[in-house]
Amino acid sequence: MTEGWLALIQQAFGLLFSLDPDVWSIISVSFSVSFAALLITLLPSLIIGFILAFSHFRGHWIAINLVQTLQSVPTVVIGLLVYLLLTRNGAFGNLHWLFTQKGMIVGQMMICAPVLVAMSHAAFTSVDKRAWETCRTLGASWLGAVWVICRELRVPLLMAIIAAFSRIVTEVGCSMMVGGNIAEVTRNIPTAIALETSKGDFAQAIALGLVLLILSLILNFLLGALRGAAQPRSH
Repeated sequence: MTEGWLALIQQAFGLLFSLDPDVWSIISVSFSVSFAALLITLLPSLIIGFILAFSHFRGHWIAINLVQTLQSVPTVVIGLLVYLLLTRNGAFGNLHWLFTQKGMIVGQMMICAPVLVAMSHAAFTSVDKRAWETCRTLGASWLGAVWVICRELRVPLLMAIIAAFSRIVTEVGCSMMVGGNIAEVTRNIPTAIALETSKGDFAQAIALGLVLLILSLILNFLLGALRGAAQPRSH
């Protein structure tokens, strides 16, 4: 039994290091889609989080509770919503984005946006409001003041980015429904792991799982280094 598992792990590493085209095509699709969704969503989400933290308007608490609720919506439900919007008879069916990477990006944007907004809002809320007032008093523009505050909160904001990316790069439901798990087109790491496991091809599933594990370790080491750099040094 142990020898069988060792052989599978050896095969998994062989697939990765031999640059197996099928495996690396899956990795490429997964990372390109998730990075695109994160980059498109990042700036608008941070601005919304900032506005929710530094301004008060009618329905303010409703907006905050809505964002927090959206974080817990199952990805398969978001996938169903995007599918209905992009299907031939849907509101955006004329775009022909169903079962394409563009459709997957839209779905992942809807998944990561609530995470980014909620966590950036929590980070901005922790800042003394006088920091914003001081920046503005010293002549900083609105965007300049936001940039100064973002630099002060770089560690918690990076945590928000890592959490959002982790959520979308590992989700299965939305990618399966909207992307269709098409080989070399929309098949990403989570959907490929599910498919290969069901087929009994554990070597490829383990290889792709190792990629996610290595990514997790890299992100956590990076976050730990930034936390250490942000801590005041004692003399």
